[in-house]
Amino acid sequence: MYRTSNPALGESALKRLQAQAGVGARSMTVGGTALKTLVLLVIASVSAAFVWSAYFAGNREAVGGAVLVGAVGGLVVGIATCFVPRLAPWTAPLYAALEGMLLGGVSATYEQQYQGLPMQAVGLTFGTLFVLLAAYSTGLLRATDRFRAGITAATLGIAVYYLIAFAGSFFGFTMPLIHDNGWMGIGFSLVVVAVAALNYVLDFDFVERGARAGLDRRMEWYGAFGLLVTTVWLYLELLRLLGKLRSRD
Repeated sequence: MYRTSNPALGESALKRLQAQAGVGARSMTVGGTALKTLVLLVIASVSAAFVWSAYFAGNREAVGGAVLVGAVGGLVVGIATCFVPRLAPWTAPLYAALEGMLLGGVSATYEQQYQGLPMQAVGLTFGTLFVLLAAYSTGLLRATDRFRAGITAATLGIAVYYLIAFAGSFFGFTMPLIHDNGWMGIGFSLVVVAVAALNYVLDFDFVERGARAGLDRRMEWYGAFGLLVTTVWLYLELLRLLGKLRSRD
């Protein structure tokens, strides 16, 4: 979620990274980024499956620890990757493994409460990814400067709202809308899902611009990391939204 505000995505950063690639360096490609994204998704899936299995095997205390490690560790590694993109070949796989731990535990708790809901969220997540990829590839959606500014501002606003909610939870203060299953709460989740999904357009744009600029091939891992960040965020928001809708039945 926080990746879209990273200054490493700016035009000046692209030019700087292009200069660092050097003459004869192997350049970033769209295909290479897609392959590395698949690798990260496999790592996250294996990690999630391990925690999921542990949950339904009855090791729920261990799963709680795994979720905490995944959430905190993923945040730290993700921020480090944002600020030092050249570390992505090493930090992106670690981030995928940590986020898989988080996703496995969270998904298992939703499955326990609403059977089949995580698979619905998975289907919607990848369906959204492919629809937006098709829209971007055909030119129906393009990342103009105004679009980038709008989605970045919305993403940062949501991040701040969630951070306030997280801090308030330690003092018994609950922010409205996040967990509310009323129509206002559902509307809030729909907006957040839409913003999360549109971050894919920023990710596609970064990969395309990076390939055109001839960035060092290590940046394929950074592009793949960005796509994974968006996928994780979208999936979690879809879980929350579907959970709210199911709780009204």
